[in-house]
Amino acid sequence: MTSIRTLAAHEVVRRAHPRPVTESDEVGMAAGKAIDTALSRFSHEFRGGLRPTAASMHRLGTEVLDEELADADLQLGAQPRERILAQIAGVLQAFRRSEIFGLARPRSRMILINETAGIYAQPDFWNGRDRFYEMKSYRASLEAPEIHLQLSLFSLAFPGVEGRLICFNRHSVPVETLVQTVPPVGDPEKRSVLGLALGYALEDGVPKVLEYIDSPLVRYSIPAPSSPS
Repeated sequence: MTSIRTLAAHEVVRRAHPRPVTESDEVGMAAGKAIDTALSRFSHEFRGGLRPTAASMHRLGTEVLDEELADADLQLGAQPRERILAQIAGVLQAFRRSEIFGLARPRSRMILINETAGIYAQPDFWNGRDRFYEMKSYRASLEAPEIHLQLSLFSLAFPGVEGRLICFNRHSVPVETLVQTVPPVGDPEKRSVLGLALGYALEDGVPKVLEYIDSPLVRYSIPAPSSPS
């Protein structure tokens, strides 16, 4: 049996680009979780032949928002809460008109590096063939270091598949939709990203038996890991 160290892609990003979480961030994360949950359910039910309504998905988003706020011990006034609920409704409308409505979430893949460390990677949606999508509910930039690293890991997990970043900017009225194509990962950057991920996984990863992992494996070999800073 082969023991490896495993880490999720978002953990690699968090370690590479740490920052303190403010109360405003926690509210934003709660809103993001509510939106992500509602959109995923909306797409899943539509794909299954059902006809979910935006109103029912809005109720789901509201429930998730309130749960997330309660878990974080946060209280919002009536106006901030109504503003977020309006954002959820706006994103739902934009999502239903978008190219990712009805798409599935891909099965998680593992980037296996040097047969010693594995990085779990799972974008938000894909078309099942040649394109994956990572979704944000704000105006994100491909140039932002944390976004760039996350999308690079997804591209390495899905070689030969075009990546797209799709943003539903909940802060604009009406909600703005922006789709950006993810550039290919060149060889020097590939070695850098894999080395960074390998270093974090060996340092903080969860031990697992390779033979028991059922995620599709995408193997890479690099000369040596980069030391996380």
